[in-house]
Amino acid sequence: MRQIAFYGKGGIGKSTTSQNTLAAMANRHGQRIMIVGCDPKADSTRLVLNAKAQTTVLHVAAERGAVEDVELDEVLKDGFAGIRCVESGGPEPGVGCAGRGIITAINFLEEEGAYQDLDFVSYDVLGDVVCGGFAMPIRENKAQEIYIVCSGEMMAMYAANNIARGVLKYAHAGGVRLGGLICNSRKVDREVELIENLAARLNTQMIHFVPRDNVVQRAEIRRMTVEQYSPEDNQAQEYDALAQKIINNDKLTIPTPLEMDELEELLIEFGLLGDEEDRQKQIAEQDAALAAAAKKTAK
Repeated sequence: MRQIAFYGKGGIGKSTTSQNTLAAMANRHGQRIMIVGCDPKADSTRLVLNAKAQTTVLHVAAERGAVEDVELDEVLKDGFAGIRCVESGGPEPGVGCAGRGIITAINFLEEEGAYQDLDFVSYDVLGDVVCGGFAMPIRENKAQEIYIVCSGEMMAMYAANNIARGVLKYAHAGGVRLGGLICNSRKVDREVELIENLAARLNTQMIHFVPRDNVVQRAEIRRMTVEQYSPEDNQAQEYDALAQKIINNDKLTIPTPLEMDELEELLIEFGLLGDEEDRQKQIAEQDAALAAAAKKTAK
């Protein structure tokens, strides 16, 4: 059994990309898969289950009074192509640590024997790894292969570099490795070249470039993956190509994250950041605007 995790900046399309890819892995290649949703929004399985939201482990545990009182079949559901789905859940917004749900859910699933008879377990993890809870699949050596969903946008690349830094932190102690960058296209200029360059500097690969296609949104409106909604569509073939690459991936590396200056130099090289003069001008304009606002408030 291989345990993989999809990380990426919030809003990058991580959950959409992971569910579409896993659907192809299960439906076309017979892989036995369980998705463990690690995002408090509990949207990591909705396209596979064709449902608005799945009841989470933390929600049921709160109703029962303790996670020990939760029954496995209350939180583990079968979806498209037999994919098993569970959502960890999280606390109310602004209260507690969302990472607690991840730890609780994984421990519960292990104790209940949910990890049996599987080819892949996939963790869909929120945003960055600055929170120890979200780093838990890496820190505890649950996820052995990390796939970072990114794009040619500046903040997506910053997040990818930070995630690579998190993988590096635990690579020697736990054996976690980086499987590659998945470019979920935003149609940025020279996007393929940019992400391939970033991947090379991170000592990994751009494992696949996923083009932008409106069929993904049409399928999402119906709470479906493209594999279920329109399996003959070109976009379904793209997700299948990514699925095959993950199944056959043997390039698992220890990443070499960039220093901030190096990352900014790369962004400047590809025109995503202005030169130093432009940046200083922007800072001066911001300072002037703040001073004017403060003066107006003082009056």
